[in-house]
Amino acid sequence: MVLSFSDLMNKLKKKTFEPVYFLHGEESYFIDVVCDYIEDHLLSDSEKAFNFSLFYGKDSDHRMVTDTSRKYPMMSEKQLVILKEAQDMRTLKDIQAYIESPTPSTVLVIAYKNGKLNMNTSLGKVLKDKAVVLESKPLYDNQVGPWIEEYLSGLQRKIDYESASMIAANIGSDLQKIVNELDKLLLNVPQGQIISKGDIEKHIGISREFNVFELQKALAVKDVLLSNKIVSYFSDSGKNQNIPVISSVFSFFSKVYKYQFVAHLPEKEQLEALDLKNNYFLRDYKLAASKFNQAKLVSIFHHLKEADLHSKGVNYQATSKPNDDILRQLVWQILH
Repeated sequence: MVLSFSDLMNKLKKKTFEPVYFLHGEESYFIDVVCDYIEDHLLSDSEKAFNFSLFYGKDSDHRMVTDTSRKYPMMSEKQLVILKEAQDMRTLKDIQAYIESPTPSTVLVIAYKNGKLNMNTSLGKVLKDKAVVLESKPLYDNQVGPWIEEYLSGLQRKIDYESASMIAANIGSDLQKIVNELDKLLLNVPQGQIISKGDIEKHIGISREFNVFELQKALAVKDVLLSNKIVSYFSDSGKNQNIPVISSVFSFFSKVYKYQFVAHLPEKEQLEALDLKNNYFLRDYKLAASKFNQAKLVSIFHHLKEADLHSKGVNYQATSKPNDDILRQLVWQILH
């Protein structure tokens, strides 16, 4: 049975536990959340002493996991077995026999990170039929801001839309990294206070004036001076921010490109086409669409791809300031 993250968590919160869970995919955060929740809620602390076993794929084989899983719990209704880093277990495919007939009193959680298992294999087919399967997918860039709002809402905290988008644009889609930064905010911003751009600058270190979010706005109006000031700020920070900056700028101009095809439609339909929750950024896309024609946008996408490759060391001779050079050249290519 394949479930989404939200559906799986709803079942777990209702204390509905199944014999086998298989968690795989490229986004580690959701896998960790499910593992931690089951570990924290299936057994009491006293029950864990005799009924909780943790294995790592690199240091174990299928026999160790299945032999333990076939045991019966001691002074408890359930026992918990967690296999982490399952992608590193050489004999993982041999766990299939247990999956086909699991022990009802055991909850086996298999965490397979950094990629997907081929679900068309014999093991994959058995997992889909006999286990609860979660495919943990990375969020798209336009989903990160709303996810931040939803995450904080679940903790009874609030953040304004622009501030959430600012975090998303500057940190990227690494959810664990985002959560770590949000935890800093929660420790420092009083309960009941809406998290603002000022809080983000003070506690996370993202400048209100010089960040990816503001770079997109400057590029949208072809402000050469401000665009280069922001790039220089990135360089002076000592952090190589090429890849997240390029990814964010690509996402922005992708929206601008799409907007040109729906500009004639009513605003509601424009928002749906661009997958936007509200019209907050619509003005920026509209403004940029009036300044960059489709031919120029295609050229910009080419330059963005080239800059991305250069940032990864492909066909590029790094200088003493590679961050500054690549981004400054990219800004020049976009604005000229």
